[in-house]
Amino acid sequence: MNLQLEGKRALVTGSSAGLGQEIAEQLAAEGASVVVHGRDEARAEAVAKRIRENGGTAAVAIGDIGTDAGADDAVAAALAEGPVDILVNNAGVYEPEADWTSTSAARWADLYNINVIAGVRMIQRLVPGMRERGWGRVIQISSVTGHLPQASQPHYAASNAARDNLAASLARELAHTGVTSNAVASGGILVAATRRTLTDLGRRNGWGDTWDEIEPHVVSNLAPNDSGRIGRPRDYAGMVTYLASPGAGYVNGTTLRVDGGWRDA
Repeated sequence: MNLQLEGKRALVTGSSAGLGQEIAEQLAAEGASVVVHGRDEARAEAVAKRIRENGGTAAVAIGDIGTDAGADDAVAAALAEGPVDILVNNAGVYEPEADWTSTSAARWADLYNINVIAGVRMIQRLVPGMRERGWGRVIQISSVTGHLPQASQPHYAASNAARDNLAASLARELAHTGVTSNAVASGGILVAATRRTLTDLGRRNGWGDTWDEIEPHVVSNLAPNDSGRIGRPRDYAGMVTYLASPGAGYVNGTTLRVDGGWRDA
């Protein structure tokens, strides 16, 4: 597929592993020059090296975007080789064991800072340049829990509702500028960390021993959806890559659910 991303530069926050890495690799495969972001330089460089070995173009930006100074560092590195046309705010945290009684107000604030305000920092630093150039893409990675919250992880669900709202508000701000703003609300994402956590949970609950045995029970008990499985990073990265492309110019101010048909029950 040719999504016409040649000549575009994309910064994907939190792309030294997991979903962010998959997004960066798919953008690069479609011709975009990618900036891999993280806090661990060795991990970010490893992703960039893999992209280059596969024929893509990649640079690295290091910085803790949970702080203003760290966001300044990351943006300075990202802009060192040219302007950023595509911003994917992927960096985020979640806490599967968190609940209403054990999660302090301070922890709510910490998670909100990473999941929402860190993205705002990047928007404030990079979107003005997109507006001046008359073209850009801003994509928030959120979660279906922003629409279908559960009793667990209330702070995470609330932060994702805020990410979706942020995307719509930014689209209003950028009306008629050539810069679009959207969000992708993900269902479960099977990366290494979640697979370990869910496998341990499945074994404790007697759902089986291997992932193939456990996955159907995870779906039915934790993430009921019509596709019958947990989403893989490639399932989400394809939608993000499309939204980043010139062909998605008429998709604006919306949240697209990529969740296998997630439902309450």
